[in-house]
Amino acid sequence: MKYLSLFSFILLFQFNSFTQGIEFFKGTWDEALEKAKTEEKIIFVDAYAQWCGPCKRMAKTTFKDDQVGEFFNANFINMKLDMEKGEGLKFRQKHPVSAFPTLFFIDPKGEVVFKAKGAQQVDGLLQMGRSALNKVDYSGDYAKLYEEGNREPELVYNYVRALNKSNKPSLKIANEYINSQDDMTTDFNQKFVLEAASEADSRIFDMLIKNRSKIESLTSKEEVNKKIEAACQRTVDKAIEFESDDLLEVAQAKMKKHYPAQAQKFTSQSDLKFYKEMGDAKNYIKCCNNFVKKEAKNDAGKLHDIAKEIAESFSGDSDAMKVAEKVAKKAADYGEKYKYHLTYATILAGNGKKQEAIKAAQKSLDMVKDDKRAQMGINRFIEQLKES
Repeated sequence: MKYLSLFSFILLFQFNSFTQGIEFFKGTWDEALEKAKTEEKIIFVDAYAQWCGPCKRMAKTTFKDDQVGEFFNANFINMKLDMEKGEGLKFRQKHPVSAFPTLFFIDPKGEVVFKAKGAQQVDGLLQMGRSALNKVDYSGDYAKLYEEGNREPELVYNYVRALNKSNKPSLKIANEYINSQDDMTTDFNQKFVLEAASEADSRIFDMLIKNRSKIESLTSKEEVNKKIEAACQRTVDKAIEFESDDLLEVAQAKMKKHYPAQAQKFTSQSDLKFYKEMGDAKNYIKCCNNFVKKEAKNDAGKLHDIAKEIAESFSGDSDAMKVAEKVAKKAADYGEKYKYHLTYATILAGNGKKQEAIKAAQKSLDMVKDDKRAQMGINRFIEQLKES
């Protein structure tokens, strides 16, 4: 077996999370609905049964994945409900379940917007989450009224807000409203500017900065900072869409000027995201090295994650894989977790270093205690290395 296929095998093999993954809400169903209304979020429900094997596997793997955790914690109120007792029995009266697990995405009104049966791996669950978000779009209701001529300030505000939540362009509608106003200094209009500043490369963003003190007094400094970061991120997404270095620089410069406390982290992450999407291995590796020096340093978890991402994104680039190996070794040296050593072994195998890979994999195996599934995967990996 070739080393690259061994490398692919272990990258695709799903182990327990390197982080905590999805954070599940501990309150009641009614409390979850209220929280969803307040935060304007969808509720993700894992409808499971304690005896269900696929449910248990998903809880130990997919739900604990770092990427899944980041996405679901940001976009959903997450709940686990045992369908055979307590809150689950009440939930099941309205939402019947015939297979375990059944995964629900429910809007703040309590209506199902997306449902699927069966356990999911990482990519499948992420795709479901994105599909669910796309299905909750209230902008159409406002669009109809707007097109009919309704220009009530509250309606336009809600229209822009709905567009932003649906990740749709809103600047045209926002600019039309602003151009119609004689006085943008009213409390309502200042809050409108905060909502409408969806992209850093826009005049409305500049209005937000110009009126920052007053808007902060009406809302909070935290809300303004949150909007600044979101607008800069939106401009990074545009930079990727249009393959524009200039837009990337604009987003990073505005973060540095207007939200300096998060600027270094934002720059590191946006550089990595941009050059990864561009397939630019040279600049990506340069950014990785800067990230390791400035952000990761002796943090084994961060070092591991960046090594894994390099290897997954540029496995065919020898220079990138050399950097991945170096960073993975640091993670294994600094952190006593079997998965750090396993990733290091995987990358060594990808670089054709069979004996070193076996040694690192064996160390990983020695560190595993109660996780039989991990033991099986590592043993299989070692056997395939030895047979190759």
